[in-house]
Amino acid sequence: MFQNIQQVRTFIEEQGIQFVDFKMIDLRGRWRHLSIPAARFTEDTLESGIGFDGSNYGYAMVENSDMVFIPDITTAVVDPFVEVPTLSMIGDVMVIDHPENRPFNQYPRNVAKRAVAYMQELGVADEMIIGPEYEFHIFNGMSCCEKANEIGYKLYSQESLWSAGGNPEQNQGFHTRPHEGYHADQPGDVSFNLRNKMCLEMAKWGVDVKYHHHEVGGSGQMEIEVELGEMTRLADATMAAKYVIRNTAAANGMTATLMPKPILGEAGNGMHVHMLLRKDGKPVFYDADRYAQLSQTAMYFIGGLLTHVRSLCAITNPSTNSYKRLIPGFEAPVTIGYAMANRSAVIRIPAYVKSPDKKRFELRNPDATCNPYYAYAAILMAGLDGIRNQIDPADHNWGPFDCNLFELSEKEKASLGHLPASLDEALDALEQDHEYLTAGGVFPESLLQNWLRTIRADSSEISRIPHPAEFVRYYDL
Repeated sequence: MFQNIQQVRTFIEEQGIQFVDFKMIDLRGRWRHLSIPAARFTEDTLESGIGFDGSNYGYAMVENSDMVFIPDITTAVVDPFVEVPTLSMIGDVMVIDHPENRPFNQYPRNVAKRAVAYMQELGVADEMIIGPEYEFHIFNGMSCCEKANEIGYKLYSQESLWSAGGNPEQNQGFHTRPHEGYHADQPGDVSFNLRNKMCLEMAKWGVDVKYHHHEVGGSGQMEIEVELGEMTRLADATMAAKYVIRNTAAANGMTATLMPKPILGEAGNGMHVHMLLRKDGKPVFYDADRYAQLSQTAMYFIGGLLTHVRSLCAITNPSTNSYKRLIPGFEAPVTIGYAMANRSAVIRIPAYVKSPDKKRFELRNPDATCNPYYAYAAILMAGLDGIRNQIDPADHNWGPFDCNLFELSEKEKASLGHLPASLDEALDALEQDHEYLTAGGVFPESLLQNWLRTIRADSSEISRIPHPAEFVRYYDL
């Protein structure tokens, strides 16, 4: 939004901005923030930054936890969800050092930038271009409880068939049936106006929306897909999109969640990631004479992704809920392979993309519980490893699978590789396979070990909590 401090100061004065808010990213991928009076935002803020204690953000401290946040004024936007006029911006985190501060190598935005720099150092490409798809649910309300004597949750959805038997005075009779929500129209699509508002707000945050629509799930499942863009900028955009989705829903008396599997028996929420590389402004992945018009370099990139996809899941799908989505029958991948226009493959090559400069494929296993900076950086590192080691999918029975993988015989399925069935399985894979991430100093070993400890603690704690379904099945045994 701005190129220099004078532009920021002029805007603050002309628009009556009272506070400047700084968004920082913790280990798990949540925004945290602190605010200063707008009058205190000066040139010194950009040079010296804002001090904070990084140990409270979940990072593994191998030295002094005193750090500084350096704002990136090009990301500034007026936050529409704050009553007092507030200018919000993200930035980078530095470790305090002498004579100069240095980038904190575990900070998510710094990891993403380092991954791009490593790609450039290898001479593979200048840009990693990605395009995520945001799937989420909108509910009228939710409640949850986790106590020693009570545990459970309830979801409230006006559009769901659950609500068909409700009070006639509050029920207009238009409901979206299970599995029939794809591109549902009004009046069944009760969140159409809300999604319009979300997309308009996203544009203010620099998120370029491609389109939005109702998704397959019949109880408020939605999708907003954005235009392709540079990897680190799209990681910024992913954080902004999640913020806008949640806050726009809340501002309109609704609630939104991007968790992978909020509803039993319905399609889950993925965050498919489209990707391509450019060098000297030209597409690296296009070759008119090869399968699906993908170059050999693109195939090597796919080979790297498929080689490491099980360990990637620990970063791209880092919640126990993630693996309730990655099951057969709901357009979510479970087997390791690639194909043209096949939504049952973990890597899909969209048939509708014919332009050389946009020729790409998508990775379909990620979901929005990931830290997008780590996830996108890890995806890039896996692909680069495939290019460096010339890993061709044709040499590993990884496709192309131009058939429905869910309809294969059990014998045929057994011959294929599979994604992890649980978070613990994914973490085990990451523990055994992560050298491709540490190449070029992109992911510090200390970061990966801390990630493993942190996510394992989640999984361990959840595994010890009695589940309501256990009472249904075992109470009378």
